[in-house]
Amino acid sequence: MQLISGCAVEVLRRNGTGVDAHGNEVPGEWVSEPVANVLPQPGATTDLEASRPNGVTVSMTFHFPKTYTASLRDCLIRYGGRDYPVIGDPQPYLDANCPGEWNRPVECGVCDG
Repeated sequence: MQLISGCAVEVLRRNGTGVDAHGNEVPGEWVSEPVANVLPQPGATTDLEASRPNGVTVSMTFHFPKTYTASLRDCLIRYGGRDYPVIGDPQPYLDANCPGEWNRPVECGVCDG
């Protein structure tokens, strides 16, 4: 019997880049990749400054399974109808230090308002 089970999320990444007429990089289209067995962990929700009374920052950490080895730099994670931008370039823990199925915490954040 498994005590913890993950859910499916989508990883969105840019499909290549191009260059415009002025030589500036133009990002490609978003491509969706389904990933199973991800553990979503809601983080803190914090209000923004008084100048933005309806503003809020929402953080999430998604724990990715050991079987997922692709880079998540500059990706979005779609979960629960919302896209969460990945912060930085998440790296996995050493397998020897992580006996479970998940080894890479991926921090994400969204700012509303």
